[in-house]
Amino acid sequence: MTEISRLPGPVMELWEWQYQGSCRDADDTLFFHPEGERGSTRRRRAEAAKAICRSCPVMMECREQSLRVREPYGVWGGLSEDERSAILSGRDREHKKAS
Repeated sequence: MTEISRLPGPVMELWEWQYQGSCRDADDTLFFHPEGERGSTRRRRAEAAKAICRSCPVMMECREQSLRVREPYGVWGGLSEDERSAILSGRDREHKKAS
């Protein structure tokens, strides 16, 4: 059996910002593309999700969290999967240059 007593306890203040998200009452299928969705249909869905993000009081917290954990799917903090990937690739290149 896994020993869990050594794991850190919950730290509510680290995650409480999520309760303020504008997306909490939105349909989650707006933020995650269905299998096989492509082209203009995908772009329109992602833009509708991003419109919700633009009015969100915790957009930057969401964005930074998605980048920190390298969230592979969906629109988070107003960024699509491809946009997050580009940001992370740029950060990785900068990190390699600095090393």
